[in-house]
Amino acid sequence: MAHEAVPDLQVGMKSVRLARLTSLAKLDRRLAWIVTCVPPAGFVMAAILVFCGYPIRPYQLWLWLVMHTLILVGVEVGFHRHFTHLSFKMHPTLQIVLAVLGSMAFQGPVIWWSATHRRHHRFSDHPGDPHSPHLHGAGFRAFLKGQFHAHMGWLFVPESTRALGWDGYARDLYRNKAIFKVHIMYFYWLALGFIIPAIVGGIVTRTCMGAFLGFLWGGPVRVFMMNHVFYWCINSVTHTFGTRPFNANDHSTNNLWLAIPTLGQSWHNNHHAFPASAIMGLQWWEIDVGGWIIRAFEKLGLAWDVNVPSPRLMERKKNAF
Repeated sequence: MAHEAVPDLQVGMKSVRLARLTSLAKLDRRLAWIVTCVPPAGFVMAAILVFCGYPIRPYQLWLWLVMHTLILVGVEVGFHRHFTHLSFKMHPTLQIVLAVLGSMAFQGPVIWWSATHRRHHRFSDHPGDPHSPHLHGAGFRAFLKGQFHAHMGWLFVPESTRALGWDGYARDLYRNKAIFKVHIMYFYWLALGFIIPAIVGGIVTRTCMGAFLGFLWGGPVRVFMMNHVFYWCINSVTHTFGTRPFNANDHSTNNLWLAIPTLGQSWHNNHHAFPASAIMGLQWWEIDVGGWIIRAFEKLGLAWDVNVPSPRLMERKKNAF
């Protein structure tokens, strides 16, 4: 989640790396407090303003919806399906655009995000998984502790956010000069994600209050709804509740109710069964907006080598129970 230099990957520098990781872990915990507390506070402030006589105007809802959609495309199509899983190739300019958009989501810089998610797949729901809900014992209290950890508690645990050797999961991305530059400019993109809706709100209303409300709905409210209400449920809800059509050697599930607001990420059992697939909605009725966007990029010549599991492979996974 932090602004950082190129990781030291040389043998014999363990003490230097450990000191650097300790420093980054402290910064991560400060950021974790901000990313988990500020957006809900912004949402509460918006509710108070509505109660005090500032009704929700159409431009506020549009700012929230448009910012949510564009930024989540950056996360789901860019951070997740392209940079993390290399499930399709895309034009370098589009890579940069999606990396910048995803960086506005307040989920961490692109290389850290990808490395963490690759580690999640490497150990999914087993020791070493940074945010599994299933590693906290038995009983109802352990269940609640696991759900909290998976949803956002893991952000406060250095072993989850900066486990020793985490950077080794994304060496290919560190070698990509353009993406590394986007990565180290992370805090600028975060700021831009709040400045843009404020400017638009000010232009639409020509008032300072309009600019503030634009900032509020396109910024903290958007972050709260995207992360706390929808996307972070992938770590908790879709590793606990739902259907399991495929054998994925973990607890991943498919969840229809989160499909639209997560752009298809909630077909999570499909994803864990076939992590290299660019398409997560593997049945005709499984709504996968992220997959549709990738197909649109493909038709425009901006994406190619789109990976999808064959019917034979899917049938074999189904029969593996």
